[in-house]
Amino acid sequence: QLQLVESGGASVQPGGSLTLSCAASGYTSSAYCVGWFRQAPGKEREGVAGVLTGDRTTFVSDAVKGRFAISQDNAKNTVYLQMNSLKPEDTAMYYCAADHTPCSVLRGVISGGDGYNYWGQGTQVTVSS
Repeated sequence: QLQLVESGGASVQPGGSLTLSCAASGYTSSAYCVGWFRQAPGKEREGVAGVLTGDRTTFVSDAVKGRFAISQDNAKNTVYLQMNSLKPEDTAMYYCAADHTPCSVLRGVISGGDGYNYWGQGTQVTVSS
């Protein structure tokens, strides 16, 4: 079993930055596909970015490419989402999720996390002036 806990969500002004953290505990010795997903009220969940923890392969969605970046710290079993130049349309609940290998980081992000087995509780990001 894998447990995921997100943190770092906050209210920020447009143009601001935030770093979200996804801390994993439990069976962390294996490689996983770990993704960040978001869901705004009334909208479908969408994938933002993902990483394969074994070889650090990453994928970032076109919607946030150039503004968001995903990274990992294996020593801390934590995956980060660095978000810059935030826009009001980035407002959403952000979740991290993980799936066992073999998995596809790209497919996981594009599908919005369909089939991912482990989910955190989410952290709210609000971008407004």
